[in-house]
Amino acid sequence: MTITRDDLTASVQEPAATKAQPTEPLTWSMPTGVPRRIRNVLSLLDFEEEARKFLPRPIFGFISGAAEENAALSDNRGAFAEYGFVPRVLNNVSQRSMATKLFGQTFSAPFGIAPMGMSALCAYRGDLVLTQAARAANVPMIMSGSSLIRLEEVIAANPDAWFQAYLPGDETRIEELVHRVQNAGFKTLLLTVDVTVHANRENNIRAGFTTPLKPSLQLMLDGLSRPGWLTGVAAKTVFKHGMPHFENSFATRGAPIIAKTVMRDFGARDHLNWEHLALMRRLFKGRLIVKGLMHPDDARKAREHGVDGVIVSNHGGRQLDYTVSPLRTLKEIADNAGDMTVMFDSGIRRGTDVLKAIALGAKFVFVGRPFLYAASIAGEAGAAHAIKILKEEVLRDMGLLGINSLDEMTPDLMRRVSGIA
Repeated sequence: MTITRDDLTASVQEPAATKAQPTEPLTWSMPTGVPRRIRNVLSLLDFEEEARKFLPRPIFGFISGAAEENAALSDNRGAFAEYGFVPRVLNNVSQRSMATKLFGQTFSAPFGIAPMGMSALCAYRGDLVLTQAARAANVPMIMSGSSLIRLEEVIAANPDAWFQAYLPGDETRIEELVHRVQNAGFKTLLLTVDVTVHANRENNIRAGFTTPLKPSLQLMLDGLSRPGWLTGVAAKTVFKHGMPHFENSFATRGAPIIAKTVMRDFGARDHLNWEHLALMRRLFKGRLIVKGLMHPDDARKAREHGVDGVIVSNHGGRQLDYTVSPLRTLKEIADNAGDMTVMFDSGIRRGTDVLKAIALGAKFVFVGRPFLYAASIAGEAGAAHAIKILKEEVLRDMGLLGINSLDEMTPDLMRRVSGIA
């Protein structure tokens, strides 16, 4: 006798009067409408290995690399492993929802896409691919100030996109860029504050990636070894749009990525100070967020300067090595935030990571590398698949924890399982 899925479903049906809509399938099945290349990708972690096969060694190294010994990068994952769950049971979780209200807007999940520079070097029209996938999935996307696509194109594709700026301590340049961002229609502006000087990215150099990008025989051979990327990203970009430029460092177009003068656009950030943040607060009429805070005292100062929110972050381990995971200072910052919105990034790879950050005080989290890996491999469909995977994990984990809403994700559902409490 053969038992079919219909037989199994019939055997567990509830009476018609009390039957709830299922929140997830009974069994996993091969996803439809997903490019064949990523159909066997089951988690965000899987995207990294697929991207390694698709991207040239220098480009993959640029995304995956961190600073010096990768200690900060390692701690971003290690900190999550120090917390375990204490689930509740016999709660009816059939109506659970991960919808999250942030700055007056309801998103379908408590996570969004973090800003990632030079995305269009990794995926064809990368910033547009990511923002379109985010819009379709109703999650926020933050575009990077070091992007290779004009910010005006991104906001046209997604009116809810956010813009993240890297700025020098130069009032004129700050004023000009803020006006450009505001005139384009962005309602949310981030200032990233953890890039005062250039990080020591030895891993990038060893992989063959430099800024500016230096044409060489080895770079050409690396590109030829990945024909999918060479034809679908590099050649297609140059043929249709010309040599990529840093489009949004300031109010005017920046240098091409191969120009010897490109580093001039990234200088003088060591002059940036709290007075410049105050200037931005006076100029920008929308939501102003500071990204890259780690110390509770700096979060308090940001609140005093009238910012609407902060993103607790160590830049994915890419700046000062041995910076602790932002998960380690998140609760202290959240406890002293007042009415300022506290968000989080760095190291999120699982739905369980999302829930742990929320339990420790984050209102929202952002994810970077995995979404760019996904977009590199399969464009907008890849990014959409990655978003779907993480959504399904969060919803499933909520059910297993015994909660129906993210407001119920409190510290009493966790215990420290290693490290120092």
